[in-house]
Amino acid sequence: MTVELDKNYLRLLPNADLDEFTRQLDEKYSFLQSNKKGVVRFRRLLDAVCHLRAEHLDFSGKVVEIGRKAEISTADHSLLYETLRALIPWRKGPFSIFDIEIDSEWRSNRKWQRVIKVLPDLNGRVIADIGAGNGYYMFRMAEYNPALVLGFEPYLQHYFTFSMLNGFAGCANLRMEALGVESINLFPASFDIIFLMGIIYHRSAPIDMLRELKKALKPGGTIIVESQAIPGDDPVALFSAQRYAKVPGTYFVPTACCLINWLARTGFKDIELFFQHKMNSSEQRRTDWMVYESYADFIDAENPELTVEGYPAPIRVYIKARNLSA
Repeated sequence: MTVELDKNYLRLLPNADLDEFTRQLDEKYSFLQSNKKGVVRFRRLLDAVCHLRAEHLDFSGKVVEIGRKAEISTADHSLLYETLRALIPWRKGPFSIFDIEIDSEWRSNRKWQRVIKVLPDLNGRVIADIGAGNGYYMFRMAEYNPALVLGFEPYLQHYFTFSMLNGFAGCANLRMEALGVESINLFPASFDIIFLMGIIYHRSAPIDMLRELKKALKPGGTIIVESQAIPGDDPVALFSAQRYAKVPGTYFVPTACCLINWLARTGFKDIELFFQHKMNSSEQRRTDWMVYESYADFIDAENPELTVEGYPAPIRVYIKARNLSA
C-alpha cells in the first residue's frame, strides 16, 4: 500500500498553523513509508485488499456496512476475511465489511445513540474526533454530511484499519492522520464540534488538554466528552498506584462532578451531564474479534463494585459543553 499525503482538506482549516502541521505530516508519512517492521506488516496487509471498492454503504444503523459479498470475488472475499482477522483486536464497532460481520469489543452503537440525541446539526460542519480508533464514529458521522471529520489517531493498528476501511468506502469527507491530541494546538478556532470519547483519563495533564481543545473550537463550538469515571458526588479524581482496571495508562479517573469542574475551570459553558451508567459486560466484552481480556477480567469476581485492584468499579459519563468565547 502506498500511503499518500493528501493535503487538500486543509483548505477547510484556514486558521491552522499549516506550515507546522505539514511538517508533522511529512515526518509521519515518511515513517509510514519506512521499512520498520510494524509498519511493513500493516502495509502488506492492506496491499492485499487495497483494490477492493464498495458499492453498498450504509452508516445509518448500529452496524457500519461497507460493501456486499456479491460485489467481490470468492477469492477476494476469503482474502479479505484473513486480512480483517489479522487486524484483531477490533475495539470499536460493529462493522459489516462485504458481509463479513465484525463483533467488536465495544458495542459502540450504544454510545453513538446516546450522543446523537444531543448533537448540533452536523451538516457542513468541520469536526475533530480525538482518539478516533478504527473510525467507527467517523463513519456514523458521515451519514449527516459533515464538510470534514478529521480523526487524530497515533496508534498504527487503528490508523491502518481506518485507511483500509475508507479505502473501500471512499468517503472524501473523512480523513485520519496518525497524530495524537498533542497536535490539536495547531488548529485555533478550527472545529465546530470536537469528540473526546474514552480519552481524558489516559492523559496525565487533563486540564492542559481541555484548554487546548477549547482553543481549537470555533466560538459557539461544542465538545462531547465521554469518560470512564468513579461513582460519587464529591469533586474528586482517583489516581491509582499503578493500574486502574488493569490498564497502566490510566491517570485521573474523575467523578462526574469533578469532570464538570474541569470543564468549567477551563472556560467551557453550558455544561450538561446528559447520560451516565454503570459499566457492564454487555457493553464491553470479549468476542471472536477481540480475543484478549475485557471488562469482566478487570472487575473483582466476588464484588462487582470493585476493580481487581480494589478501586471503585467504573461508570461512564457523557458531558456536552460549549466554547462561548468570542
